[in-house]
Amino acid sequence: MTILDSGDRTKFDTGAVRDMRVGKGRCDLMPLSVAAELMTNLTIKCINDYQNTGEVKYLYQVLKLIAEVHYKENDKIMTEQSCLASMLLDVSVHYEEGAKKYGECNWQKGIPQYCYIDSATRHYLKYIRGDQDEPHLRAFVWNILCLIWTVENIKE
Repeated sequence: MTILDSGDRTKFDTGAVRDMRVGKGRCDLMPLSVAAELMTNLTIKCINDYQNTGEVKYLYQVLKLIAEVHYKENDKIMTEQSCLASMLLDVSVHYEEGAKKYGECNWQKGIPQYCYIDSATRHYLKYIRGDQDEPHLRAFVWNILCLIWTVENIKE
C-alpha cells in the first residue's frame, strides 16, 4: 500500500513540500484533551500532553505504546525491542515512498510542527476508524518520528 497523492503541494519557506491539507480538516486545532477523554485514548492524550508542554518524552511514550499494542504479533513472544524493530522496519517503507514522491529527506528541510500533529492525529483516527485506503498507522508513526526529529534539530 502506498502513500496517497492529491497532486497538490504545500511548499514551506524552508523548501520542504507536503501534500496539500485543504479539505482534510485540521486535527491540530481540535481540543485533543477533550478528544482523548471522549475516546479514552492514551495515544491522543500523549499528543495533547506534548502540545501543552513541548516535552518530547510524550511522543516517545506514544511510539512505544503503538509498537506494543499494534506491532505485536499474536502468536509470537515479542520483547519491547522486537515490537519497536517491527514498527521501525514498517515505517522505513514510508520513508522510501516519501523519498520517491518528494525527494530524499525533504522533511528535514523543515516542516512546521503543527503539520505533523495535524497529520499524525488524522492518520491515527483514520486507522482507529478502520480506513484502509492507505497505511494510516505507518503514516502516524512517520509523522511522530519526524516531529521528534524536528523538535530536536530545528528551532521554529
